[in-house]
Amino acid sequence: MAHLLSTSCTLKIAPGCKPHSRLTQDSLAFSASFSFQASKSPFKSIRLPGERFRTNSTLQETTIPSSGFRASSGEDSKAEKVMVIGGDGYCGWATALHLSKKGYEVAIVDSLVRRLFDQQLGIDSLTPISSIHNRVRRWKALTGKNIELYIGDICDFEFLSETFKSFEPDAVVHFGEQRSAPYSMIDRSRAVFTQNNNVIGTLNVLFAIKEYRDQCHLVKLGTMGEYGTPNIDIEEGYITITHNGRTDTLPYPKQGSSFYHLSKVHDSNNIAFTCKAWGIRATDLNQGVVYGVKTEETDMHEELCNRLDYDGVFGTALNRFCVQAAVGHPLTVYGKGGQTRGYLDIRDTVQCVELAIANPARSGEFRVFNQFTEQFSVNELAALVTKAGKNLGIEVQTTSVPNPRVEAEEHYYNAKHTKLVELGLQPHLLSESLLDSLLNFAIEYKDRVDIKQIMPSVSWKGIGAKPKTVTA
Repeated sequence: MAHLLSTSCTLKIAPGCKPHSRLTQDSLAFSASFSFQASKSPFKSIRLPGERFRTNSTLQETTIPSSGFRASSGEDSKAEKVMVIGGDGYCGWATALHLSKKGYEVAIVDSLVRRLFDQQLGIDSLTPISSIHNRVRRWKALTGKNIELYIGDICDFEFLSETFKSFEPDAVVHFGEQRSAPYSMIDRSRAVFTQNNNVIGTLNVLFAIKEYRDQCHLVKLGTMGEYGTPNIDIEEGYITITHNGRTDTLPYPKQGSSFYHLSKVHDSNNIAFTCKAWGIRATDLNQGVVYGVKTEETDMHEELCNRLDYDGVFGTALNRFCVQAAVGHPLTVYGKGGQTRGYLDIRDTVQCVELAIANPARSGEFRVFNQFTEQFSVNELAALVTKAGKNLGIEVQTTSVPNPRVEAEEHYYNAKHTKLVELGLQPHLLSESLLDSLLNFAIEYKDRVDIKQIMPSVSWKGIGAKPKTVTA
């Protein structure tokens, strides 16, 4: 195998902020921040922390046979540089590949801490996922397109500053947050980690934009969970109110239902303030619940395969139900099952991000788009999966389990979601064929399912200050 490059690696932990003191001692070597030096080569020179890595070693890439795929000349016409923070995660990886294929110059920034959570909790993706380095190498071999890679923690402002100065992004897509409500409700330490990681990380991104790329467009992943379940229609970010004879347009009221959701509320407030005070341009994508696993790009090769979580901490409703049906486990409906939310296919997630980048906010503008395509209750999703299972000859049962969350189980829900459609979103609605595909995908990998991880184990009312340990 011919060597394409060699890059010297030297051991050094970046000074300044020590974000990984928030993690367990056993995981320090895995999760400590990596930093990269500017280089003309496709890969950055890496500073690797921890004794598990050899110092003064060489990182080598080997040639991988090309599939012959190349983007069209029209897709290569754009010159924008997009930094995808959290690009190793579920939404981030699919988005990074999609933007790269569309002709954007892409850099992934990630601390790889999501992989650490799996190790901490004894859980795993339904799908086997390659290392981020192998993923990026495979993408280049298949498409000829390079994705730059920066491994580090955005809570370390020195690392983030050097990354901004090296890559000089025109847009930043920020997925880089702890994304699970149940994870934030396990115990005090994980609640604190979630808020510190999410709020401080986003603040650092805002300061980096102000200091180094003041015209950079921030595309931030929010959540529909910021709104809660009010007994009125949910508008897209703002609501016009008449009170005591006076009228104003104000940010829509927020009712976060976990420490995770509240961290997103804090993010939105901080971003809105910096748009007003510093002239930052930002789009807040309040995303609904994402389902599915395949996009056109991740389906090109097994090493590009995305993760799919089915456990009670990181798994989302429809993905979980499909896996449960595949292994013959009753579908776990929390409480009465009337909880209604907005949902979207992961193929629409990448579409929405692309539309936001292509149609940037103005300087000083804080836009809010509600990013989902359809509304379903949990009971409706269970019925759809039951029907899809019947079509495949699978008998699917449903069981009601005590709701571990504090939430309304029957409520009014009508959320507006027109702005992305006006920009050109062509949604992939939940169809029988898509459900059949997702069920067949779950069946293909059902031998990887750990049945013990299916039932919910995190209680909103049971959270305490004592660290919660996980036993095998």
